[in-house]
Amino acid sequence: MRSLERILRFTVKAILNAKSDSDAKPSDSEIDKVLREWRESAFYWQKHADTIRTMFVPVTEALIEDAQIIEGENVLDVAGGAGEPSLTIAETVGPSGSVTYTDAAPEMVAAARAKAQGRGLTNLTFEQCSAQSLQFESRSFDAVICRLGAMFFPDPLAAFREMLRVTKPAGAVSLAVWCKSELNPFSHLITNVVARYCEVQAEADPNAPGAFRFAEAGGLARILAEAGAVDIKERVLKFNIAAPISVEQFWEMRSELSGTLREKLATLSPSQLDLLAKEAKQAVSEFFSNSGMSIPAQMIIVTGRKR
Repeated sequence: MRSLERILRFTVKAILNAKSDSDAKPSDSEIDKVLREWRESAFYWQKHADTIRTMFVPVTEALIEDAQIIEGENVLDVAGGAGEPSLTIAETVGPSGSVTYTDAAPEMVAAARAKAQGRGLTNLTFEQCSAQSLQFESRSFDAVICRLGAMFFPDPLAAFREMLRVTKPAGAVSLAVWCKSELNPFSHLITNVVARYCEVQAEADPNAPGAFRFAEAGGLARILAEAGAVDIKERVLKFNIAAPISVEQFWEMRSELSGTLREKLATLSPSQLDLLAKEAKQAVSEFFSNSGMSIPAQMIIVTGRKR
């Protein structure tokens, strides 16, 4: 565990350095703060894992389709979070194939491993490592995928080079990232409500790690090409974020998953928090019915191949 802690602290320090506008190094207190947020977020991602899996089924299916993942292949999932899409891909490749899951946070790794054990999946292995330092031999995998993780890499170019390094010749690297915030009510409607109650700081550097870092067409594809990928294809995936949950359950999940949002909500009085929650649920109410939630969404899927 001590060695995992050192690796995670190194990864966090890299992220903070990437965000910094000066040569000042992050303090231990800054690193500890980020570590706490990751650990707390891991708990909530595990808590809502089943709902999250359902919500993003279309994205997982798009990655499997674009990477042309089939039975018997060996696949690497980078920044796998609480377990998806590793678990679904493990079912796709079957017992004759294998999936290797990675994440930088040990708590996420533990959550994903528990999910796999609960579902009786035996063709999964788990590794704690960052995308910039994959602990695998070159040319090890038929395909490498990353769902909603590339936006947070401190050095995307280095990460994509690593992902290509461990991919077999002609194998695919397929990435999914959020499209523009205004095209995703799941994000912007809540952000707009929160901004009326909490101070929202503008992002000084649009290239810093963040959910909508690669929201513009062509940005992610350009870096993947610079990393050495060929035959790059980009498409916009339009789908509905759907799950059989109520608007109350949505707000509980939405307010818990983001460490930044949890921190902002913690500054409010009980009466302010009640008003914000009421407004947030009202803002998304049109996307809920007796059958649950269905919110229109858009993501960018970029796929390239190793020479």
